[in-house]
Amino acid sequence: MSARGWVLFALMSVIWGVPYLMIKVAVEGVSVPVLVFARTALGALVLLPLALRGGARGGLRRRHWPPLAAFAVIEMVIPWGLLSDAERHLTSSMTGLLIAASPVVAAVLTYLIDDTERFTLTRWTGLAVGLAGVAVLAWPELRGGALWPITEVLLVAACYAIAPVVALRRLQDVSSLHMTAACLTLAALCYTPPAILTWPDALPSGRVLAALAGLGLICTALAFIVYFALIREVGAARALVFTYLNPAVAVAAGVLLLDEPLTVTILIGFALILGGSIMATRRTAEEHAPAASEPARAGS
Repeated sequence: MSARGWVLFALMSVIWGVPYLMIKVAVEGVSVPVLVFARTALGALVLLPLALRGGARGGLRRRHWPPLAAFAVIEMVIPWGLLSDAERHLTSSMTGLLIAASPVVAAVLTYLIDDTERFTLTRWTGLAVGLAGVAVLAWPELRGGALWPITEVLLVAACYAIAPVVALRRLQDVSSLHMTAACLTLAALCYTPPAILTWPDALPSGRVLAALAGLGLICTALAFIVYFALIREVGAARALVFTYLNPAVAVAAGVLLLDEPLTVTILIGFALILGGSIMATRRTAEEHAPAASEPARAGS
């Protein structure tokens, strides 16, 4: 990998590892609808001009709008709302680790909908190990009464597993930049009414405003720009590897900046989920990564 590729790789590992921390900070000062609206609106404001400069349509046709809307709902509208609501009760590091189970969910989904997909013993073992990691992380929280927040995060992981299937089957001929800009715009429009209804009466603190700006400008707009550049530099399959580092960044950020606990349970759960994800998706990553990675992942 070139030096530029390594720099882009490192940037993506950090940029999509810190949103959980920023969400945790922002949700303390604004409502969930305001948070998601700010993130998507800021991202759209940056990416829309770039998309239009690259071509007014970018491959988008009338037939693309229904699956594009479905992708936006499954990839951004639903999961970003659930994720933000869950972080009102869970630590940012716990949330980031649970989201890391998304590749395991994707492997299960692939097995259920693709008759040609064959699961080896290694992949079945990976699924079992990954799910065991989720159980290790979730059990203490469930005992503490956090059933719904845990469910919300696992639903987010499911959405992140389902959305690329929609894009792979119906949006392959649409450029990633145009698709992302359009989806962010649709998501911002969806959250505009509830954001207006729950708009804060007073200006949030500087800490909260900084978190909102970071989510929209860095973790969304800049993240997608860097992501597309990384794909062009190293290829789609190798670009996906950084997703395995995001949970570690999420934990480190939560522990160092928010004084969240780093327990043996968290370390064991992380190791199980990471190892299980790699084992469960190894062949899928090799075979399908070029197509599946075109739909821009929101990360969190």
